[in-house]
Amino acid sequence: MKKRSTKIIACATVIEEMRPFLPHDIECREMEPGLHLHADKLKCELQDIIDKITADTATIILGYGLCSRAVIGLKAENSTLIIPRVDDCISMFLGSQELYKSQLKKEPGTYFLSRGWIHAGITLIEELKRAESRLGKRAVEIVKNRMLREYKRLAYIDMGHDGQGHYRRFAQKAAEELGLYYEEINGTTELIKRMPNGPWDDKFIVAPPGYVISFNDFRMQ
Repeated sequence: MKKRSTKIIACATVIEEMRPFLPHDIECREMEPGLHLHADKLKCELQDIIDKITADTATIILGYGLCSRAVIGLKAENSTLIIPRVDDCISMFLGSQELYKSQLKKEPGTYFLSRGWIHAGITLIEELKRAESRLGKRAVEIVKNRMLREYKRLAYIDMGHDGQGHYRRFAQKAAEELGLYYEEINGTTELIKRMPNGPWDDKFIVAPPGYVISFNDFRMQ
């Protein structure tokens, strides 16, 4: 009989931060960073992978939060499913949902960036450039103004890596282009480290085999 194991399914940007803390016997499946922009597609791909690995996997850890409800309805028929109880990877990088909320309380109109998102090309700057090639500069300017109506701050999340100069400069230039004030905030790997290693306390959903993930599991109002 095949040995049952623990596997992680996560966005590549989350895996990159998690890599130093991964036990040697945990297998990882990296997902395209851009999938979080398409919640229905992300949900389908996550469920498809879960279905393929659940038979020989005791524990499946998802490196995703609520993510525009992409995880709602997911289930692992034969595995315990572990999901951090957060909105998205911003909360993971900041250390908790509470710290994320405190940043939004400080400045509700905040656009967050990290080294991983910049490296992957998943930023509003790239999105606007792609849109400009399709719609033209004037149309995109209108779209940008509408999108940024409620935004005031661009916050770069510093995860403590060396050699961040290029990413900081990108974030600073992006803030200037988007008409936002720039600020750096310290991230932490506290929650990311616990995802593969535990303990899985009330900051995590621990779903038994066959349990269907619901919105209420995230305890969000």
